[in-house]
Amino acid sequence: MTTTITARTVEYPADGLTMVGHLALPAGAGRRPAVLLGPEGMGLGDVERRRADALAELGYVALAFDLHGGRYLGDPEEMLARCLPLLADPDRMRGIGHAALEVLRAEPRTDPDRIAAVGYGTGGAVALELGRGGVDLRAIGTVNATTTGRPGEAARIRCPVRAGVGSEDPIMPPAQWNAFTAEMRAAGVDWRLTVYGGASHAFHHPPVDHPTVPGVGHHPQHARRAWRDVVTLLAECLPVTGDPGA
Repeated sequence: MTTTITARTVEYPADGLTMVGHLALPAGAGRRPAVLLGPEGMGLGDVERRRADALAELGYVALAFDLHGGRYLGDPEEMLARCLPLLADPDRMRGIGHAALEVLRAEPRTDPDRIAAVGYGTGGAVALELGRGGVDLRAIGTVNATTTGRPGEAARIRCPVRAGVGSEDPIMPPAQWNAFTAEMRAAGVDWRLTVYGGASHAFHHPPVDHPTVPGVGHHPQHARRAWRDVVTLLAECLPVTGDPGA
């Protein structure tokens, strides 16, 4: 079942920048569960905007958040120069996530007690850091983001965590999966890791018309499966109750 949606651009400060997010709202006037949606390291683009719209069609308030102050970093060197220091700094990632979360919570259509965080690549790392920081989320879903945090902080995660990774991803190799799962196990988190056989890094993202870092490749079948896995997680942990269009 889908509903008519509305969408708009939202600006907000974070990480010393003016971020430009994409907020998608389902039909109706009542409060709805909400999803914070994080992009790959390149930043917020049309792919993430369409995903936010698709979530709104399912009845969720969805905010696709920004990483780079309204810029999409198609140059791999520029992207790595910004993302690698960011990924090494949990507090910066949490700051970016909290700023977007405040925008999402301030939206009158959002039920502030029913929010999930879903992210891809760097955006997934931001979602995980919100959980490690103790934010009250109903679910965390990531793809290509089996990142680990500071020792012991995963014990603050209070919701299910579902992670997906490509078996042939050189950026998130098996050693990284093992470290991630060891962290989740030690913290007693409700977690699940799905390995998509034969998939590379960013397998979920359609092909782009600019250079990429090595190890990136689209896998259409697994891209569809990963999206279904995200939707299933939300349906389990953050169901849209009643008439989504009411």
